[in-house]
Amino acid sequence: MKVLAGLTTRGRCLMAAGLAAGVCSLVLNERDLLRIAVFVVALPVLAAVLTSRSRVGLSAVRHVLPDRVPVGGTAEVRIDIRSDGRLPTGGLLLEDGVPYALGSRPRFVLERLPRHHQIPLRYQLRPVLRGVQHVGPLLGRITDPFGMAEFDRELAGSTRLVVVPRVHGLTGLPSGAGMGAGEEGAVRLRSGQGEDDAVVRQYRHGDDLRKVHWRSSARRDELMVRLEEKPWRGGTTVLLDHRSAAHRGTGPTSSLEWAISMTASVCLHLHRHGHQVRLVMEDGKVLAGGVNDVGHSDVLVLDPLAALHPSHQRDLVCGGDPGNGQELIAILGATNPVAATELMRHRPRVTRSLAVLLDVSAWAPGQDGAAATELEDAARLLRGSGWGVVIARPEMAMGVVWSELCQAGTRGGAITVTEGGIA
Repeated sequence: MKVLAGLTTRGRCLMAAGLAAGVCSLVLNERDLLRIAVFVVALPVLAAVLTSRSRVGLSAVRHVLPDRVPVGGTAEVRIDIRSDGRLPTGGLLLEDGVPYALGSRPRFVLERLPRHHQIPLRYQLRPVLRGVQHVGPLLGRITDPFGMAEFDRELAGSTRLVVVPRVHGLTGLPSGAGMGAGEEGAVRLRSGQGEDDAVVRQYRHGDDLRKVHWRSSARRDELMVRLEEKPWRGGTTVLLDHRSAAHRGTGPTSSLEWAISMTASVCLHLHRHGHQVRLVMEDGKVLAGGVNDVGHSDVLVLDPLAALHPSHQRDLVCGGDPGNGQELIAILGATNPVAATELMRHRPRVTRSLAVLLDVSAWAPGQDGAAATELEDAARLLRGSGWGVVIARPEMAMGVVWSELCQAGTRGGAITVTEGGIA
């Protein structure tokens, strides 16, 4: 029966016609019609048996370059087909398995390929959704000369392709972020974080007058000298809220995909400016941390984000300081005053805290009327606790959101960013 499963519509119709002719021959007692009926039934069966046992004299090797590509990018697939035997008379149809997120399935028809010859087949992939995808398997469809049966043969297995989030270019840094400069450095020193970088002390005989910090000297009414500034190695924690209940929309235009892309952009931007970046989820799980190798920072941050699935946790429950004493940049989905209070409860006021609040109602208009009000209340609470807050919407450019977040960190205020600018 497995052999008959390979019959095409033509083969099935021919077999049905033969069976009908056989029944008629028995009713009419026509032996000649019975002979014809037997022949008509046997022909598709014989074609199916021979086709199922035929061998495809082909071997295939697939290459995907590059094997990591951002959403919206392009990857090229090359399949080298080599002939090790005779092709079926009716030719061979090749079809490579491609997930819907990468595009349509390519098909190729090989009429004839000389023995021991090789030809390359190429096509392009344009992924629209992040994730760890698998291209393949490559199937060769063989048919009989009459087109009554067809069977698939696997010529090549699957090849892994990592589709990472799209990274947007950002400019600027929050004032004093990652550096112990001026008063902010002193605050970190008093709170037991960082190193003695860019702090001042009393002038001592023999000190270089070029290191006198005149502003501190004027404020304290005595000469103060500036110590050598060194990068503050406390690092920055980026928190991503990936709860499915906190996001709206589906596919590549959902608020979750926007948040993931923003998170990837922020992490790589900070790392390229010398920051140690720690990426955590809203449940405290560390996705990437202590990224120090510039050559591998993209892989360590983007690959875990590519494979990230939404969390089924309903509420934002930190259970502790999500920043672990470091500066915190939180990228949050639907946020209400309860979630804002939970974040504030575990964050020291002397430590920099920034938040991008997604107006998820804008990703699904008409579905969350009360969400906008709760969002404003949550932003007001965070601002009152010293957080820098930006409210972002889907039409926003991420570079603008980041620029305003840097300013909000200085002012400690809340800003709503729209397509036209700042509201």
